[in-house]
Amino acid sequence: MVMGIISWIVLGLIAGYIASTVMNERGEGLSFDITLGIVGAVLGGWLFNAFGVTGVTGFNTWSLLVAVVGAVVLLWAWHAIRRSAWYV
Repeated sequence: MVMGIISWIVLGLIAGYIASTVMNERGEGLSFDITLGIVGAVLGGWLFNAFGVTGVTGFNTWSLLVAVVGAVVLLWAWHAIRRSAWYV
């Protein structure tokens, strides 16, 4: 159980960092990137399952890809909301 949580945190950290790099935006901070990665992993797993594709399967390359896709989607939405709120 504890190793599973630690694995999710490590996977989330990596996914958050990669998503920040892919989106070509500066990082929001270590804790935000970890949170983004973990939530992105959940979102990515849900999105992949919604389209009939296997989501997160463990601590492996496929799960990292799913987490990064989810984190990129989440980061894109976050920046879109921040930009629109900034202009208001």
